[in-house]
Amino acid sequence: MSWGADQQGQGQPGQGPQGPQGYGQGGHGYGQTYGQQTPPQPYGQGCPQQPGEAYGHGHAETYGQGYAETYGQGYAETYGQGDGAGYTQPQPRPQPPYGQSVPYGRSVAYEERWPYVSEEPGALSTTAPQAPVPADPSPPRPSPSPAPAHDEPSADAEAASQGSPPERPTEPAPKARAGGRDRYFDALRAVALVRVVGYHTFGWAWAGLVFPSMGVMFALAGTLMAKSLERPAFKVVRSRMRRLLPPFWFWGLFVVVAMMIHGWMPGWQIVFWIVPVGDPPGNQWGVQAWEILWYLRTYLWFVLLSPLLLRIFRKAPIPVLLLSLVPIVVFQYGWQPPYDRFGSVLTDLATYLFCWLVGFAHREGVLQRLRPGAVVLASLAALAYGGWYALAHQAEFGTYDLDEIPLAQTFWSAGFVTLLMYFKAYYDVGFAWLARFRRLDRTVTIFNGRAVTIYLWHEIALILAVPLIDRFWKVPAFEKWLPLESQWFMFGIGWVLIWIAIPLFGWVEDVAARRKPRLLP
Repeated sequence: MSWGADQQGQGQPGQGPQGPQGYGQGGHGYGQTYGQQTPPQPYGQGCPQQPGEAYGHGHAETYGQGYAETYGQGYAETYGQGDGAGYTQPQPRPQPPYGQSVPYGRSVAYEERWPYVSEEPGALSTTAPQAPVPADPSPPRPSPSPAPAHDEPSADAEAASQGSPPERPTEPAPKARAGGRDRYFDALRAVALVRVVGYHTFGWAWAGLVFPSMGVMFALAGTLMAKSLERPAFKVVRSRMRRLLPPFWFWGLFVVVAMMIHGWMPGWQIVFWIVPVGDPPGNQWGVQAWEILWYLRTYLWFVLLSPLLLRIFRKAPIPVLLLSLVPIVVFQYGWQPPYDRFGSVLTDLATYLFCWLVGFAHREGVLQRLRPGAVVLASLAALAYGGWYALAHQAEFGTYDLDEIPLAQTFWSAGFVTLLMYFKAYYDVGFAWLARFRRLDRTVTIFNGRAVTIYLWHEIALILAVPLIDRFWKVPAFEKWLPLESQWFMFGIGWVLIWIAIPLFGWVEDVAARRKPRLLP
């Protein structure tokens, strides 16, 4: 969260700046405790103004709140493709489902493997050994179908090793599963990004209740971080930082230079534009662009803490998961974090700690061992409490927007994300059906491969959409036939600019991941 006068160039703590006129509900804080919100004011095409909260940063809820390297070819977990290509033995490639080729293929980012066939060279999987031919004369048996992509031997191979012929299967053997990305997680990231852009365009207070993007992104990042920590922790943390920082530096160069042109001169706090362990400073002119950096800062802290967190989690998974809700309760009803960069870090870590750890729980197989009834009841209880708290404290916070109410955000996101992750773990959902819809499947691929780019540049795209639409008013045909006054039109223009930014700037993600730069993933 952004904060303070040195950040926004004005105001006393607790009073909150009027802020630039923006597209989202900026900043989340503790209402009366940290400063009263100012009511939103129209901007341009009617977007709500950035309210002045003590924490003062608008949750770009998903900006992938997490950049996870795993999205696509690996960016910080939230947005890149994952690290591991964890299959080692070649296998004959099965035919893609639905009788059509699948143009998607990447290194394996998740342990959860799904029947999605890569067409790019180098896709890896496993194959079952062939059973020996029995000694007695009998009609030849058909060759067994390829086994699922895992390291355990198949039943036929085990029987063959004991000298007995394998039993003839009574049902068709399942199709082999090739290494590929988990489209369930990929689809969640894509939805989260669309929801974030929509929230910063329209400022819908109810958006977080429908889909808490940031909680979802942190949960996905936690899952992938646990997967990566099967390797040495130092190498994993270094890899995450390497993938996160270059796109941040590239984007920050434009923002910092623009703010300096508009009269801003940084002090020693410029170091936070190099390693964002605290909110980078800026002036009021550029607040709408840099306010989203709270996510990078929070994600970076989770990455640094993950080796220790995972070790603690493995000692007592369920108790640790439940205790992760305690810090935000203490911050709300007991000790309040200071109004500074340190306090902002503590508040955001406490808000999304459960989501990060439930990602661990999914990866470690903890969720699969839980009873469905207990998980559903606990999740619904968390949702009920988070929703009730947000609605019952509107007078205190000035809104029921979860981004402005950390306690409500924590419990609502906890319940929502637990249901999503448990659904994936219990039913082994893969969303392989996306391959039937080529354009949709391709869009999901691009969103995951360029999630960091979309997250960083979407606010600038929305800012630039306003003067661009103003130009349209000077063209009589546009003025007559186009809905220039509609926020939906600005939403569309914003996405056009985002799609322009993807090939222009997205290659930086490839360079950060040490891949060959590409216009599109």
